[in-house]
Amino acid sequence: MLARQVTPVLNVSNLQQSFDWFERLGWTKSWEWGDPPDFGGVGSGDAEILLRLDGQGGRGRYGSWVIIWVDDVDTAYEQCLEQGLDVSLPPEDMPWNVREMHVRHPDGHVFRISMAFEE
Repeated sequence: MLARQVTPVLNVSNLQQSFDWFERLGWTKSWEWGDPPDFGGVGSGDAEILLRLDGQGGRGRYGSWVIIWVDDVDTAYEQCLEQGLDVSLPPEDMPWNVREMHVRHPDGHVFRISMAFEE
């Protein structure tokens, strides 16, 4: 099997608040579906994350962990601080040659904002 793309679907408790949260992270709402909306997507570049109101998967203590690869973790960190997002781990150089930080969505999903570096 050769995967061409992976699109996570996150279980959220409030769709509009999740759209707003991702906007603060620098992403944009791509679409929404339903009347009233209960499903939608957010995007950044070629990446997309789907959001499902009370959907599949866990949230809270059992939220998903998603890695977002970026060119500059420190700039992403400053943006998250400016937007008042819950940064649970500031940028740190990891022994596996990745600099990463963690930011937590209100439903408990953790985003590992990461970039590779050379030793």
